[in-house]
Amino acid sequence: MATVIQKTFGDISLDTDVKGDISSSDNSGLVMDGIDEDIIDPWTVVSKSATGVDYDKLIARFGSSKIDQNLIDRIEKVTGKPAHHLLKRGIFFSHRDMHEILNSYEKKKPFFLYTGRGPSSEALHLGHLIPFVFSKWLQEVFDVPLVIQLTDDEKFLWKNLTVEEARHLALENAKDIIACGFDVEKTFIFSDFEFIGMCPAFYQNMIRVQRGVTFNQVKGIFGFGESDCIGKISFPATQAAPSFSSSFPFIFGDKKDIPCLIPCAIDQINKYAFSGGGATVEEHKEKGGNCDVDISYQYLRFFMEDSDRLDEIRKDYSSGELLTGYLKKELITILQGIIAEHQERRKTVTDEVVKQFMTPRKLKLNL
Repeated sequence: MATVIQKTFGDISLDTDVKGDISSSDNSGLVMDGIDEDIIDPWTVVSKSATGVDYDKLIARFGSSKIDQNLIDRIEKVTGKPAHHLLKRGIFFSHRDMHEILNSYEKKKPFFLYTGRGPSSEALHLGHLIPFVFSKWLQEVFDVPLVIQLTDDEKFLWKNLTVEEARHLALENAKDIIACGFDVEKTFIFSDFEFIGMCPAFYQNMIRVQRGVTFNQVKGIFGFGESDCIGKISFPATQAAPSFSSSFPFIFGDKKDIPCLIPCAIDQINKYAFSGGGATVEEHKEKGGNCDVDISYQYLRFFMEDSDRLDEIRKDYSSGELLTGYLKKELITILQGIIAEHQERRKTVTDEVVKQFMTPRKLKLNL
């Protein structure tokens, strides 16, 4: 199993129009005063700094490795394709064992992708979209199968949802995911509530993981307390099971040693965020804007594919030549295009299309 990890990102819903001001000077929800270290677990991200999470400390804490230029160069060499801008800009900033995946790929050995979504709302947000955009790129350049887990059971345990509500949200989220443009011949999407009961091999791997992990281990890693329900405590095993190819015998047959690459993200924290511009036009022109904390510029880093234009914006905004209003205007134009295109594609995702993606079946893969 290998992972590539994505930095945090804020939320704008994919089922709404982007209009007007998308930034605020209020930073609650992003920064918590009085804490000594960033607080990060699978469900909570709180930073002690206005510039966000200290990713270098995070890499050291979790024992991963930084995605450096050597790794990016190697990805481009083995695929023969330019690296995705999310890699080049350090948005996907850390990895575990990515070189092992590339070693296998160079030897013509197969691997597969696994990512997921916890359905807690009717529509995905832009921040939720990023891992799927990157997964789609990985699927295309490496020509590999992908499994996508919808953890509706997780949201039932953590949120005030009924089973029926969680199942409904999973199906609605599946439509947003499919609208990203995944290849139905190489992609299997499954809901935990629907799938686990029909796949003994998946459940058996869940139980193997559960037996191999102690309460003290999950308590330390995930921050569980004595008042948490037992469903939460055992749930990490459910999310671990898809990383084993043996969990999907209808895809991989009796092959149990196919490695898995997992694109994943730290959860979103930018509910409120700073503008990096000056308090007045005069101050902005004199001192320039701070791109490191400006949420509009950070959005552009995620979604503007033209790196030359992004560098130009950073230079002009930092110098004070480009005002905050013009920066936001450029961002809104880009986001309007992305959301409008996604909404149009989503209209074509019928219940029948969803059924095709969520039916257990053999996928097209090179074994």
